[in-house]
Amino acid sequence: MRKSFGAKALMCPQPVLMIATYNDDNSVDCMNAAWGSFCDFDKVSICLGFDHMTTKNIIRNKAFTVSMADEDHVLEADYFGVVTCNKFKNKFSKVNLNIVKSDKVNAPIITDFPITIECELISYNEETEMCVGKIIDVTVDEKFLDENGKLDYSKAKPICYDAFNHKYMSLGKVVGNAFVDGKKLK
Repeated sequence: MRKSFGAKALMCPQPVLMIATYNDDNSVDCMNAAWGSFCDFDKVSICLGFDHMTTKNIIRNKAFTVSMADEDHVLEADYFGVVTCNKFKNKFSKVNLNIVKSDKVNAPIITDFPITIECELISYNEETEMCVGKIIDVTVDEKFLDENGKLDYSKAKPICYDAFNHKYMSLGKVVGNAFVDGKKLK
């Protein structure tokens, strides 16, 4: 037997994405967004309401960064989701996170998050609220790499959003080998 939850946007896992931009006074803005994904090999797609300051910043600056929140920064990640820059323009000043200016796009990189995708705006559709960015670079703090120079999720400790229960969940346990394990059924 299966339980119906109705027609709702319930899918797990959803990445907890930190969208960072510069405000018009060059202060840093960051928002928590769970409705995002890749929409091509070199593009990200994120659903962002037009009323968000972050969306206006992206449109004005034509750039943004997307970082994956991690276990060590759940408090800050949730703060970026519950406090709006429309009401508290310097909300970033309340957290103890570090930034550097991207040398590839006009947006900040929050260096405390393990993984950052640097993007140039391709389009924003006010009707669908879909923001599409071209991936210019992906950077990973070297302390989260393994001995072969690849991302080690057990070190990065990314989190996802559980929309069913309004919880943040950790990721990292390896349960299979992509493009290998399924061949056993051939």
